[in-house]
Amino acid sequence: MSLDPARVLDLDPLLDDPDTRIVVCCGSGGVGKTTTAAALGLRAAERGRKVVVLTIDPARRLAQSMGIDSLDNVPRRVKGIDDSAGGELHAMMLDMKRTFDEIVEAHADGERAAVILNNPFYQSLSAGFAGTQEYMAMEKLGQLRARDEWDLIVVDTPPSRSALDFLDAPKRLGSFLDGRLIRLLTAPAKLGGRAGMKFLNVGMSMMTGTLGKLLGGQLLKDVQTFVAAMDTTFGGFRTRADATYKLLQAPGTAFLVVAAPERDALREAAYFVERLAAEDMPFAGLVLNRVHGSGATHLSAERALAAAENLDAEAAEDLESTAVENLDDARIVDQEGGKAGLRNSPDTYGSSESPASETSPPDGSEGPAGSDGSDEGSPAATDRTDAPTDTPPHGHRTVEQLTAGLLRLHAERMQLLSREQRTRDRFAALHPEVAVAEVAALPGDVHDLAGLRDIGDRLAANRPELPETGA
Repeated sequence: MSLDPARVLDLDPLLDDPDTRIVVCCGSGGVGKTTTAAALGLRAAERGRKVVVLTIDPARRLAQSMGIDSLDNVPRRVKGIDDSAGGELHAMMLDMKRTFDEIVEAHADGERAAVILNNPFYQSLSAGFAGTQEYMAMEKLGQLRARDEWDLIVVDTPPSRSALDFLDAPKRLGSFLDGRLIRLLTAPAKLGGRAGMKFLNVGMSMMTGTLGKLLGGQLLKDVQTFVAAMDTTFGGFRTRADATYKLLQAPGTAFLVVAAPERDALREAAYFVERLAAEDMPFAGLVLNRVHGSGATHLSAERALAAAENLDAEAAEDLESTAVENLDDARIVDQEGGKAGLRNSPDTYGSSESPASETSPPDGSEGPAGSDGSDEGSPAATDRTDAPTDTPPHGHRTVEQLTAGLLRLHAERMQLLSREQRTRDRFAALHPEVAVAEVAALPGDVHDLAGLRDIGDRLAANRPELPETGA
């Protein structure tokens, strides 16, 4: 089953549309989101858009492929692109802690900001608390959009086990920090510390004391001080997360789900497509990355394996025939030499005299080996030089063997294509409405602008890489 033209994802109109302001590349980890985001950003910039690519990938592959020594929390302009259409390309990598610090510094006076930034609980939270990376990615997206310096923002979502983490983690973190437990822990601080405890009933006091023992008195105090300071500074976390969430739902945002043609990756993609629909998120289509192809799809795996077995059988017969001929030729050579003939004769076995002594000249003169004892001219030497050389040298393969090996490699490739095709077709059967762009697997990693440009060309080629079903 080939991709129907109505379901092929056409990316150029999406990138060219001035109403498209945000493109979010999402999906599970290890499917090529970073490369896809960078390639889309480069293509849009070379078509006249002013683009910034926001990556959260800690491997820094984006910086390397764009020729930048390093990326940080500030957008850096990428040099070397074709700017004849008037476009620009900028890139940055999310610094999770620095983004959190910027929020505090932007919404608090110097004294209150210092209290928050030096709070131990805040330092742990901003450095790696579960969900903080996704929360800060959405926060940075909101900051970039508010600055209105770029026509298009391309977001490479954080690498994670689940593609849904990008949508779920910010809400989870906001709900936790705005939740009942945190409110309970901060109640004493809001009511004035120890004095406020007088307003709490006995049950509340006992529970707070128990939590203090479980969490540690200092940690409890740090949490209370942090949340109270943050609340009075710029409002709740959940409110900010909801504001950015609405930005993702707004017209002008487009989600691209990136997946590999593998069962787990496409299962995650299917979950994400369903979730985007449930949340009324603007979904553009699926980028099926690292798709394998073949220039000889008419030769099936079964036929290739059968041909390889036939060639192996023919090669084995030829080698056996050659070995027999070599053995016969070698025996004839030995008989002519005489010395080998005596060595192989049954009359010499059990005799006390060696074959050499029987064939020595009677006058005691030196034999054919010469005075230096070398075996030049001896039958053994004749064996080495005159024996037929039809058998391939050790470690070398015949043409038939090499051809059989290539046929087996082709069969493995066709079996891989068949698996990828079945996986893609199962996804298409579940979501026939989803437009798909297929990108062929490359022999190596993309590490420069030329490689990103090639990926962009493949993304916009509007052609399926996988063969039709039944091919």
